[in-house]
Amino acid sequence: MKKQRPVNLNLLTIRQPAAAISSILHRISGLIMLLSVGLLVWALATSLQSAEGFAMVHELFTGFIAKFIVWGILTALGYHLVAGVRHMIMDMGYFEELVSGRITAQISFVLGVVLSVLAGVWLW
Repeated sequence: MKKQRPVNLNLLTIRQPAAAISSILHRISGLIMLLSVGLLVWALATSLQSAEGFAMVHELFTGFIAKFIVWGILTALGYHLVAGVRHMIMDMGYFEELVSGRITAQISFVLGVVLSVLAGVWLW
């Protein structure tokens, strides 16, 4: 008996549905937030130690690169929040069908971009 196996195993060439991309981005944004916790806790601890520590953290976070990193963290946080609410709604049994799952994934993309732009406007 000959088994029917997929020929193309390169995941970068396979077109993923919007719901799969949303799920993958949700995991990536969670990883970004997990990795950024160390930086943010260090900044908080240093800024609370003394006035000099606060001045150092303030000076460090006013540069363009630091603002860009913080913008990335806020973007990840915003998208993770939106996609997490989407997943919780789906866990309750709503919007589980293929069409509604695609639409809610696209809505989460749009809301993620809106939150990203708002975070950029707030930072700069």
